[in-house]
Amino acid sequence: MSLPRQILPNEYYLITRSCTQQMFLLRPDDEMNALFEYCLAVAAIEYGIVVILACVLSNHHHTVVFDPLGNISEFCAYLHRLVANATNALRGRRENLWSSEALSLVRLVDADDVLAKLVYAATNPVKDGLVAKVEEWPGVNTLGALLEGRAIETTRPTYFFAADGTMPATAVLELAIPPSLGPADEFRTRLRTLCAEAEAAFAAERRRTGKTVLGRKAVLAQSWLAQPKKLRDDSELRPTIAARSLVSRIKALARYRVFLAAYRAARERWRAGEAALFPAGTYWLKRFAFVSVAEA
Repeated sequence: MSLPRQILPNEYYLITRSCTQQMFLLRPDDEMNALFEYCLAVAAIEYGIVVILACVLSNHHHTVVFDPLGNISEFCAYLHRLVANATNALRGRRENLWSSEALSLVRLVDADDVLAKLVYAATNPVKDGLVAKVEEWPGVNTLGALLEGRAIETTRPTYFFAADGTMPATAVLELAIPPSLGPADEFRTRLRTLCAEAEAAFAAERRRTGKTVLGRKAVLAQSWLAQPKKLRDDSELRPTIAARSLVSRIKALARYRVFLAAYRAARERWRAGEAALFPAGTYWLKRFAFVSVAEA
């Protein structure tokens, strides 16, 4: 049995979800890019999620968000269901789009942790040797829009969503830097600088090893039925908290241990038929078993 996750408002997250069998089902093209941006915009509006940055590679995506209302679980479920159904319609397939492995949802403790994961997500296509610069990636990568302070206007895909249905004809994907990260202009400057430094470091590593990038044209020419030649090792640890500061990490883990102890005690009382108040942040049992949960 996996440990319960504590979901509280006003948290930052890095969301990562991979395709089944690591297939290139999200391989970029105009329709795929528009599909993901529309679904992300609609899901963010529906659940009050602040999207900071999204990067969609051929077989997974990284999205960094701020969750002011504690709706991250519902947002992730809704987003991935929309993307899966629309992508299957686009690709003419019926099977699962997403891998059966658990969604990776990493809580980002401090502003520096958010910044580090933004750089990681934005430069992922460069790190993986697909393109030399972030701006060359032909798929969804909202770094440019975030740095420019520009929203992305999206249109409902016609091949899946009904014209007379409940889904909006258009949706705006707002990319924002929440005030808790500090002055937006300063944050953008730091992000731009760190992304450029990461690109330079990856270029230096390619020169050292003699490796080359795949390139934009080759990425677009790949079949969405293909897979990487070397599959990722899924046995690696899957963290749920990211904190570069040792003090912050200790505090975050201590907070979770307090939650876990209170959760286990409440669960024992609940299973025994006694009155039980679960700690703030209890999600699964609140939604599916209707237990009483303390206010955050």
